Amino acid sequence: MATEVKAMDVKKTQQIATGSATKEAAAPKRKARDVIGDIKAELMKISWTSPEELKTYTKIVVGATFFCGIGLYVMDLLIQNTLNLIEGALRLIVG
Repeated sequence: MATEVKAMDVKKTQQIATGSATKEAAAPKRKARDVIGDIKAELMKISWTSPEELKTYTKIVVGATFFCGIGLYVMDLLIQNTLNLIEGALRLIVG
């Protein structure tokens, strides 16, 4: 453990001596227009979804959501009816 700490201290002093400190300290402050230009360049690299694909995927999501909702509704009705049957049977037995 102590040798690791010493090795890290030596590495830090070597970096400072050679002037290879962190890049943030060495880099000049960037102007806002440079940053905006970089953002535009990155946005141009993105492969956007075509309108046809977007419509298709939207229909799939809406349909899947609808069918899952219907499925949950049907399951809820089945559970409610089953519990009502059990309650009715218990009332007949107890009485």
